[in-house]
Amino acid sequence: MLSFVNYVEGIYVGYKFYETAYAEALAGNMDFDYDATVQYPFGHGLSYTTFTQEITNFQADGDNVTFDVVVTNTGSTAGKDVVEVYFTPPYNNGGIEKAAVNLIQFGKTDELAPGASQTVSFSIPKEDMASYDSSAIKTANGGYILEAGEYSISVRADAHTELDSETFTVDTDIDYSTAGRASDNAVATNRFESYSTAGITFLSRADGFANYDTATAAPSNYSISDEDRALLDAHSVAHYVPADHDVAGDVMPTTGAKNGLKLADMIGKSYDDPDWDKLLDQLTVDEMCQLVQVGGFSTIELKSVGKVATMDSDGTGGLNDWYSGVFGTPYPTETLIAQTWNKDLAFEVGGAIGQEYADCHIYGWYGPAMNMHRTAFNGRNFEYYSEDGVLAGYIASAEINAAGEKGVYAYIKHFVVNDQEINRCTAQQIRVNEQTLREIYMKPFEICVKNYDFDTKPLAVMSSFTLIGPRYNGANPDLLNGVLREEWGFQGMVLTDWYGSYGYQLTMDSVLGGNDMMLGFGSNARTQIENPDSPTMVKAMRQAAKNIMFTIVRSGNYTIEEHNGGMDKMTSMFVTIDVLVAAVVIVIEVVMIVLYLKKKGDKSAKNARK
Repeated sequence: MLSFVNYVEGIYVGYKFYETAYAEALAGNMDFDYDATVQYPFGHGLSYTTFTQEITNFQADGDNVTFDVVVTNTGSTAGKDVVEVYFTPPYNNGGIEKAAVNLIQFGKTDELAPGASQTVSFSIPKEDMASYDSSAIKTANGGYILEAGEYSISVRADAHTELDSETFTVDTDIDYSTAGRASDNAVATNRFESYSTAGITFLSRADGFANYDTATAAPSNYSISDEDRALLDAHSVAHYVPADHDVAGDVMPTTGAKNGLKLADMIGKSYDDPDWDKLLDQLTVDEMCQLVQVGGFSTIELKSVGKVATMDSDGTGGLNDWYSGVFGTPYPTETLIAQTWNKDLAFEVGGAIGQEYADCHIYGWYGPAMNMHRTAFNGRNFEYYSEDGVLAGYIASAEINAAGEKGVYAYIKHFVVNDQEINRCTAQQIRVNEQTLREIYMKPFEICVKNYDFDTKPLAVMSSFTLIGPRYNGANPDLLNGVLREEWGFQGMVLTDWYGSYGYQLTMDSVLGGNDMMLGFGSNARTQIENPDSPTMVKAMRQAAKNIMFTIVRSGNYTIEEHNGGMDKMTSMFVTIDVLVAAVVIVIEVVMIVLYLKKKGDKSAKNARK
């Protein structure tokens, strides 16, 4: 069975629709009663006191917008306040889609006594306000563009209630589709648009959401196109032909070499260090096959390079290993953590979770989860932070950075558009335009990757069950190599979600598509590498092995534990204790035997005298 979800609302998810509809209604372009529709705007919160917020020192001359926000407690009770920063871009009717109100940054004050003030400072790159032009209205093949016009920066009590604002002007369009944004590792242009939309109509702001009824109507077509069916079949278990995916001219890599390197020798070395090739040359084909096939709550031992077996575990709210029976503190859900709007508190939570993982010698964390609250009815919304990717991204980033300092590699998940549970394992096709993918659903992952130090800390990604159009996310090179690695600069391993009996999950296809390891135990026929003699396949497995080992060697498995031919300190201590206890037991047993034999001998002598 196949299923699909049409993300017809486009970028207008949650508050972005309601605030944009309000702006269009104010302009006389549509009828919309905001107060009758919205009871609690996004970002709404209560306090026992009152505050004012004032923007000062506003500057927008260069590539960044910098300013301070002075927060003053005007009430009679001590309390904290959130500074919510939003931007409003210029919108041209019928042009690139833009929401009227967009969260772009936030901060939280310390506890302020009555009458006390605190200054919260911000520096925001203007490129963060660029829109993605997936329809190629102003770009050759899609890309980010900062359109000319007036931009407003506002601090708000919530997405609707403005407290203060400033404006700046962009004189001419800044097209990032040619040179790229400063934060990009490679230029972002359309990768999915040709197969992700299925020709559906998406909601547009044009003429005051004039196409609302058409865009939100129930689907009239429940069939899959011949082109999409062919692409889906070509990558399915039933129809996959390994030879069709070989690349002409590929040369078999060196395997089984004796270069004398150990994975521990790579501690602290960069992803591009030439010793990686020497180390990878030592792997055998069989080792690579096993490594990518068997990734269920662990990574396997590789004797040729001295790689130790490692452990991974659920879950999003703390150590919750139902597989091995190890459990830790149940921390608050992601939704509750996001509701604090407190990056420092999220960092403390991530550090505490990471410490518990490290204490249990488990350095792989299947979390946090950062899919979107697209609707209120997703069964796993409690695992996801928000309907807004910026709030989700910065809170998640704080958590994973703290865990990384403990040697723990988070598997940020589920990449991407895994925004409902119903039918998610039935080759569920998400039909979505690329602007929406990038501005809404990829945003928290992008923030996490771009705000991470891969030179010193480990990080991983878990791909999702779902499909973008007809392409499974766990085997989509546009997603896993194109966006994640090339554009964002991710360095680490990608793991599938649970490797169940799903006809669109195939290890060969996944590895070739940039997914390094399967979350399973290699027990099904479809998990096997059928073409281990293929140079293309071996090259892909070699790359996957590098990604996996690069993550592992930066983790506490190597930076905290000792694996240079010995045991880690904790294990060594317990072994020492065991040896001492065993020695004491043996001494006691020897003494008891001697005493028993002596007593028995005395008794025998006494009987003989009788």
